[in-house]
Amino acid sequence: MRIKKSLLGLILLLAVTLIISGCMATSIKDVKSPDYVGKTVRVSGTVENTIKIGELSGYTLKDKTDTIGVSSETLPVEGSKITVTGMLIKDTLLGYYIKAS
Repeated sequence: MRIKKSLLGLILLLAVTLIISGCMATSIKDVKSPDYVGKTVRVSGTVENTIKIGELSGYTLKDKTDTIGVSSETLPVEGSKITVTGMLIKDTLLGYYIKAS
């Protein structure tokens, strides 16, 4: 009986750890990698340099490791801390950026 409780506790701890790690954002420095191009990524940071030109809009997201451009239909308030999920793209002129979903 005691072994079953210990095993159940271990399984529960492992499940919670996996759930929490799956919800965490990756650092911007780590995301800027060919391994992530074309894949959905999740990063958190502070919004800087919002811009809107006609139908195009975006901003820079900064965390403690780096910055990355984000293409988005909506513009958050500069200085706000947000988490963005989207596809990582690498462009010849723009470099790495995220197309927010």
